[in-house]
Amino acid sequence: MLNAEQTKKVLQQVRRGTLSVEEGLERLRDLPYEDLGYAKVDHHRTLRQGFPEVILGRGKEPDQVEGVVRSMLARGHNILITRGSAAIFERVRKLAPEARFHQLSAAITIRPDRKIHGKGTVLVISAGTTDIPVAEEALVTAETMGNRVKALYDVGVAGIHRLIGESRHLRGARVIVCVAGMEGALPSVVAGLVSAPVIAVPTSVGYGASFHGLAALLGMLNSCASNVAVVNIDNGFGAGYLASVINRL
Repeated sequence: MLNAEQTKKVLQQVRRGTLSVEEGLERLRDLPYEDLGYAKVDHHRTLRQGFPEVILGRGKEPDQVEGVVRSMLARGHNILITRGSAAIFERVRKLAPEARFHQLSAAITIRPDRKIHGKGTVLVISAGTTDIPVAEEALVTAETMGNRVKALYDVGVAGIHRLIGESRHLRGARVIVCVAGMEGALPSVVAGLVSAPVIAVPTSVGYGASFHGLAALLGMLNSCASNVAVVNIDNGFGAGYLASVINRL
């Protein structure tokens, strides 16, 4: 898949006559997508949204993920696989030895975007250590999309002094992703201390009455802080992606 600048160059070459119409069509052959039978790979997404399609590993067979990755690599895409596994990583690593498996989040990346597109820092905060896997999914996503990212973990409301002690990092962030389970109170506290948008991520961490994250979700949706937006339970990817979009504005 060609990026926007490369596509423009192909069209200019066709207009000048230095590239035939047939050759131009071949280079753009798989726009808008490539049909693999079990998946339709959206090669056009980079042009529409500025970042390639992201592969959800959970629920897919390793050979299916391998096929999608092979298709995307052939067109120069950066690769982000969320909710991956050791079996998927082994198949992907044969296609791209530089592939990296991020153990905490189970994300797999290949050729992440090293160019910084975001205008500021995305700060990823977790309430507890048990929330870190979801926080890491947000962090890896934002980092792969070309953002400066900083992590601040285990600063929940049960020991609020731990958060207050990091106030300079809160003030320095352009976007904050705040990940919390249990009662989900931390995003409201964080949002009350900053002017930046806070993306709240409820996690399924907690005891019986937390209802696998529902208590945290409802608490965050009912936040009294006006600068809080909420994504779904355990959706670190969605939070990291949205933070990146905001950080590019």
